[in-house]
Amino acid sequence: MRRSFLVVCSLVFGMTAQSLLATPAEPLPPTSMDLRNTDTGEPLDLSNAQNEGRNTEGVRKFFQTGINPYVEDISCLKVGESFFLTSCSGCHGEIGEGKIGPGLNDDYWTYPKNKTDQGLFETIFGGARAQMGPHYDDLTLDQMLQVMAWVRHIYKDDVNAATWLTADQKKKFTPFKRGETFPDDSPGLCKAP
Repeated sequence: MRRSFLVVCSLVFGMTAQSLLATPAEPLPPTSMDLRNTDTGEPLDLSNAQNEGRNTEGVRKFFQTGINPYVEDISCLKVGESFFLTSCSGCHGEIGEGKIGPGLNDDYWTYPKNKTDQGLFETIFGGARAQMGPHYDDLTLDQMLQVMAWVRHIYKDDVNAATWLTADQKKKFTPFKRGETFPDDSPGLCKAP
């Protein structure tokens, strides 16, 4: 019955069955950041973001402040690592050491703006030169922030060059150690409800 209704709707109204069943997009939180494509400098079209993960507490905080609230959140690091391994490690290496794409775990940034959370977000969302395509089609906005937290976590060089860390965070900083694990039940913004 439902299939017949969808077929009739698509014939009468020119709608596809997929558009009739699509989940409505979560609203995008407001932001005063001027988000630009790393390569072209054109404004990023955030409406391209996946429907889910647009309006989480972390995304709202990031869009308000330009600072990733997940950087020190242990609950976000485990999932951030997983998304990094799936979406980024093929080019950037398992621990950000670099392969086809540049290293992400040292103090050299191909795009200096990636020293800021806003800059790193812009590069992940909209892509960059060469083979760095946009990730808005395979990562939600929230997942991008989790990946960013992981990228900040795998940093291994001088803490004084880590401009994304506050003075207090720099005091507590310890370089990444391969083989680190995180408990499944860590409290935080990324803990599953």
